Amino acid sequence: MEDEKMTLGEKIKLARKNAGLTQEQLASKLSVSRQAITKWESDKGIPDIDNLNRLSKLLGVSIDFLLNDGKGTGLSVLREEINLDTYNYNRTKGGRWVKKVGKKDMIVREKFPNAEIHALIGKQKLTRGEKITGNALGFIFCGPFGIPDFINGLKNTDKEFYLVNDADKQFFVVVTDEFIESRRLSEKITQKEFEIGNFKFIMCNYLIP
Repeated sequence: MEDEKMTLGEKIKLARKNAGLTQEQLASKLSVSRQAITKWESDKGIPDIDNLNRLSKLLGVSIDFLLNDGKGTGLSVLREEINLDTYNYNRTKGGRWVKKVGKKDMIVREKFPNAEIHALIGKQKLTRGEKITGNALGFIFCGPFGIPDFINGLKNTDKEFYLVNDADKQFFVVVTDEFIESRRLSEKITQKEFEIGNFKFIMCNYLIP
């Protein structure tokens, strides 16, 4: 769906889903009702300027993207299909050990050939129900990571995350087995640990060669 064909509500919904948030979770973070989020996403209401600013920062999209009428800079979130089978990854040339992850590294480097690319370690926050389940199971099972981390590890197993510094622009990039999604950030991230939407990230020391 192209930017000029999207309403404000559709853009909010797209950004929310890309951030891995439910309407309830987004409403809680903004201290508004779920009904308010529903109205915004169905174009039956418009967030005020304060909530627009907070949506921009929370969802990692620019205000220009939310308000653009099709005559401006276009998409702040770009998703492109990929085919991992067309890439040949050789560990001896340098790179990460896992073959599929190495291929995804290659795809990001191909898209941003002159950029500084940081690999990220990402964890989706557990829901309240998962925390309760994890705490209960924790009394039965034990291990180096704990049950909540085990539950978390079952999610998003096909995703690799990257932070890309390309000249004066910064992008948050997600690569799955089927697509690469690049999101230009409205404010640059400088800290090693940060959050976007419903995910926590740690910037690892590994730079994509």
